Amino acid sequence: MTLWFWDVLLYAGALLVLFLTPGPVWVGLIARSLSGGFQSAWPLALGVAVGDVLWSLLAIFGVTWILSIYGTFIEALKWVASGMFLTMGLLLIYNAKKIINIDKRLTSPGMLAGFIAGLIVILGNPKAILFYAGMLPGFFDLTKLTAVDIAVIVTLSMVVPLFGNLVMAVFMDKLRKLLANPNSLKLMNKLSGILLIGVGLIIPLT
Repeated sequence: MTLWFWDVLLYAGALLVLFLTPGPVWVGLIARSLSGGFQSAWPLALGVAVGDVLWSLLAIFGVTWILSIYGTFIEALKWVASGMFLTMGLLLIYNAKKIINIDKRLTSPGMLAGFIAGLIVILGNPKAILFYAGMLPGFFDLTKLTAVDIAVIVTLSMVVPLFGNLVMAVFMDKLRKLLANPNSLKLMNKLSGILLIGVGLIIPLT
């Protein structure tokens, strides 16, 4: 292992700052947490974590070359993510009158869709792209990394944002339970739907 402890600590801090910067992931996570609780939010957080792993690996193994080839593909991912968030938002608003309880949460359109949306939104997130492609080489000499170094970097890239997103999901789930009456849930569903639609409209513009 060639990484210094302070370099690793500094990188972990940078990841924390990246997480604390509001963006589409935040809004999507909050919206799904308020509408369906933690059960609805954790798949999106997991999808984001997998995307963070992919971006860190791409940065380590030559992201400039990959982006030059797959730039159009990444642009297309934005539109796919936009469509998914718009769909989730519209479904939430459409089903806002339905009473949602702990056992039958509306996860619209489901856990798999939440995971895919999280994966796509982080892969198409310019903030994440700039961080991993532009800043990661500033923290480490990517030409001298060992297998252990790569494992440490990739693990940090996954664990720090995942932990932050799950903590946020738990907090929003608790808030949702405090307002667990039909009228409050109906209002939260509508607000969450509007937030998700907002994310869907913003993503193509980023």
